[in-house]
Amino acid sequence: MRMSRLLVRTLREAPADAEVASHRLLVRGGFIRRLASGVYSFLPLGLRVLHNLEAIIRDELDAAGCQEVLLPALHPLELWEESGRAKLFGSDALPAMQVEARGGSFVLGPTHEEVVTVTVGAEVDSYRQLPLTVYQVQVKFRDEARPRFGLLRTRELIMADAYSFDADKDAMQASYRTVYDAYMRIFTRMGLDVSPVEAESGAIGGDVNHEFMVPSDVGEDHFVRCRACGYAANVEAATRGGFGDPDSPDPIAPAMVEHHTPDRPGIERVVAFFDDPAIGAADLLKSLAAVDDTGRPVLVLLAGDREARLPSGWRLFEDADFAAHPSLVKGYIGPMGQQAAGVTVVADVGVARPGPWITGANRADHHVSGALVGRDFTVDEWGSYAQVVTGDACLRCGEEVDLVRSVEAAHTFQLGTKYSSVMPGSSFVAEDGDEAIFLMGCYGMGVSRLLAVVAEEHHDDKGLMWPSSVAPFQVHLAALGAGRTPEVAEAADALHDRLVAAGVEVLYDDRDVSPGVKFADADLLGIPVRLVVGAKGVARGIVEWRSRVTGEERELALDGPVVALVGS
Repeated sequence: MRMSRLLVRTLREAPADAEVASHRLLVRGGFIRRLASGVYSFLPLGLRVLHNLEAIIRDELDAAGCQEVLLPALHPLELWEESGRAKLFGSDALPAMQVEARGGSFVLGPTHEEVVTVTVGAEVDSYRQLPLTVYQVQVKFRDEARPRFGLLRTRELIMADAYSFDADKDAMQASYRTVYDAYMRIFTRMGLDVSPVEAESGAIGGDVNHEFMVPSDVGEDHFVRCRACGYAANVEAATRGGFGDPDSPDPIAPAMVEHHTPDRPGIERVVAFFDDPAIGAADLLKSLAAVDDTGRPVLVLLAGDREARLPSGWRLFEDADFAAHPSLVKGYIGPMGQQAAGVTVVADVGVARPGPWITGANRADHHVSGALVGRDFTVDEWGSYAQVVTGDACLRCGEEVDLVRSVEAAHTFQLGTKYSSVMPGSSFVAEDGDEAIFLMGCYGMGVSRLLAVVAEEHHDDKGLMWPSSVAPFQVHLAALGAGRTPEVAEAADALHDRLVAAGVEVLYDDRDVSPGVKFADADLLGIPVRLVVGAKGVARGIVEWRSRVTGEERELALDGPVVALVGS
């Protein structure tokens, strides 16, 4: 491809809304262009990278025995009502876009569990057709409240999503491992250092799932990592250890004292009230009134300097809940006597520490100090209800963990029968002759997002540095002064033709611009190998070779072997 004909316009300045390197460089290099907030067009260079990413995914999934399909992006709303996910519209769990058409109401699909379940279910009627895994590369739609970071958080994305169908739990777990392993090979080929971590299933559902996280300074996610034993989990799913049940309270400890704290709801206001440098947020109990997944009222206790981690399916109290439970005084809640009022008290393991607490007094404008576990209040259930932070004890080995900022590259789920139990046509004849339903897994990676993830991990201050496996071209050939020196044009053309004939993908900079512009664009576009043909080199029969990643430079014979010119 000659740059004089390529649809590309490189920019010296990035757009004002480009906050991260991948966004800046992909726009400056002419890989993508913004159409609307969270919606991007892929220009030829960007599309070539996208196709290379897709080729790696298809290669590994095909090798793992998966079969490619293409499902509609437009889903009848009834399917989502049958699965129960229609009620999640508008929630943060799974924002979806609804479309009204002559044929009824439709959803622009954010995921395809419903559609693939009824599609495969209509074709499979016997255990002999299982196991079966299908995948597709398709556009997805998300009604993101805050699109940002270019391709990292968008309203429209290209996803490679796979779905496995099995006859029993053991087979489902085997299929899950097969795709999991394929994912790890995919990321290795893309040049990404990925950490699989335990995660919450969210709106997708299922019992076992993993996020594939890429450590990144610009990531919006975090995961917990123990370097000692290898434990890793998303911050929303991570639990901590290191604490046992509380010791018996000191029999001579001072009694609990009540304080009048007018207009002092919230941790910071209470700390300010005591006006004591020895008292901080860590000395206060954060008491959160919630409803668990069974519908019972629960009071969740954690140290005031920690962020809460509520189990999946739990929700915080609303005004109507407070009205129904007068023992929980909003803004002044304490754990004392709550069991007698029918409220279950659960506490984070950190609350088991020795020493007194400051907490709400269960009446407006009052708090207490000196509250002790086991003397002034009791805990019904202990668990990990605070988000894990660096320095906490590992759940498995007790050593300290790190909190790692990261970008999510993929997510996989063991769904079980979540969808097959509710979607029509999901049964088959089992080996014993009885009717059974599928056990499913689902697996997704955002291909367009991966383009940005790879760019984020492979760049320097001059531009992109694509791994050869995904680069838009293998060689960037620059002819210097070809318009003034026919010998240069002739040598560069001949080299271009020889490389192409050998199957090498070449971006040929034949433009009539200065060497400085050509070199700056070569660094910006990030193609692995740069070859420079100039008048002095032609006179000596050499071409200048340079590696974009290492900066290594060589002089090679202009008519030398192609493999030497391409490099390794």
